[in-house]
Amino acid sequence: MIDTTFLITAFVTMFVVIDPIGMTPLFVALTQGHNAASRRRIAIRSCGIAMLLLLLFTLMGEAVLDFIGISMPAFRVAGGILLFITALDMLFERRTKRREDQAEEEDPNDDPSVFPLAIPLIAGPGSIASVILLTGQRPGLEGLAMVLGVTAAVLLVVMIFFFASGLLERAMGKTGITVITRLLGMLLAALAVQFVLDGLRDFGIVASSV
Repeated sequence: MIDTTFLITAFVTMFVVIDPIGMTPLFVALTQGHNAASRRRIAIRSCGIAMLLLLLFTLMGEAVLDFIGISMPAFRVAGGILLFITALDMLFERRTKRREDQAEEEDPNDDPSVFPLAIPLIAGPGSIASVILLTGQRPGLEGLAMVLGVTAAVLLVVMIFFFASGLLERAMGKTGITVITRLLGMLLAALAVQFVLDGLRDFGIVASSV
C-alpha cells in the first residue's frame, strides 16, 4: 500500500528545496536575450540533466561521492564558489553585455542549462542531500520509486514555470528585468556564501552558530 504521508512529505521537501517559484525569475535573468525556442531547449535540457543527476544520487547515494573521494561538505563548498562567480556576472551585467555583443548569433558556450541551472541550482547540494535522506528513510524498491516519482513531479513543475517565463519577462519589462537581475545576483551571492559556510561548518572550520 502506498504511504501517502511519505509521498506528501517527500513532495513538500523537494518542492521547498528546489523552489520552482523562486527559480522562475532566475531563469528569466539567466536566459535574457534568448528567443522562445532557445529558452524551451534550455528548460528541457536543464531539467533533464538535473533529473539524471538526482536519479544517480537516489540510486547510489553517498557511495557516488565516496567512490570518487568527494565529501558532501566539499561539494557544498565547490558549488558555492561556482555559484558566487555567476552572481558576480549578474551583479555587474557581464552576461547581458556578452549577449548584446553576440547580436542575433547565439553562443553555444553561453548556455546556462548545465551550469548554473541544472547544477547547482536545481540539482545542488540541498536537493542531492534530500534525495539521499528520503531514500534512507524509506529503503527498498517502493521507497525508491516514490522518491523518484516525487522528484520527477517537482522537476515537471519547474519546467512548466520555465516555459511560462516569457510571460513573466513581458510583465516586468526591460527595467524590471534589470532590477530583478541585480537583486537576484545579490541573493545568489548570499546563497553561495551560505553553501560555503555550510560546507566549512561540516568540516568543523567555522562555528555552528554562523
